[in-house]
Amino acid sequence: MSAMRIGSQTLKFPKPPSIIESASVVGKKEGLGPLKHTFDFISDDSYFGEKSWEKAESNMLKQCFSLACDKGKLSPSTLDMIFSGDLLNQCTGSAYALRDTDVPYFGLYGACSTMSESLCLAAMAIDGGCARTAAALTSSHFCSAERQFRFPLEYGSIRAPTAQWTVTGAGAVILGADGAGPYITHATMGKIVDAGIVDASNMGEAMAPAAHDTLSAHFADTGRAPHYYDAIVTGDLGVLGQDIVRDLFMDDGVELGPRYMDCGVLVYDIEAQDVHAGGSGC
Repeated sequence: MSAMRIGSQTLKFPKPPSIIESASVVGKKEGLGPLKHTFDFISDDSYFGEKSWEKAESNMLKQCFSLACDKGKLSPSTLDMIFSGDLLNQCTGSAYALRDTDVPYFGLYGACSTMSESLCLAAMAIDGGCARTAAALTSSHFCSAERQFRFPLEYGSIRAPTAQWTVTGAGAVILGADGAGPYITHATMGKIVDAGIVDASNMGEAMAPAAHDTLSAHFADTGRAPHYYDAIVTGDLGVLGQDIVRDLFMDDGVELGPRYMDCGVLVYDIEAQDVHAGGSGC
């Protein structure tokens, strides 16, 4: 039996796909942050042995995928599908990282939602019987993202107080139809919510309304309240966006409490590492 649609935006998987293994690879700055003990590999070389930032990001993702497969004692060739994306033009980081795998590949561009998007689509493919095993991957690199979206490092631009620091890191998750868990039991798909924010240096305020909308839909669709969960985690709203989400729920009469946290706040020591409004990424 394939996924059931419940409510307006949520899928419930009757036979939840299992997370078989995962891996993470990050740069030196991330390795100095509060989450340093949770990463599988921390590189001291921002270039990851390459000659450009874009090639560095691709090599980082390739290492991460290989590490996830090694940890799960899987050969990449046994995967049925790979869902991967990054922040580069035409998803070149993912494409070059995975070109030798000989596995069907879906290139995704969800910007800050790419990890969640890849997990959602991989889970849908497995639950729907289209795959037995699938990989969900993403990456971002501070230096390639600065060149892509803001200003090249050589320009020496001044960062706004609301700006966030793009994480140099990659994540890979292997999902399977069988396994001991943890499982992906539900997936709530977000909608575009445009609050009219035009400041490119203020991503937290721009993204917070969509995060609030998606979480609200999840609670309504599942009939669950925030206290059902041990943790409610958003991706990269940063300090400002996290506070806005809390305020929006308070306006709804809902208290998220300490269970709500944002990875953009967790990944760096906000004060000691001078990342302004926190971290961002894929």
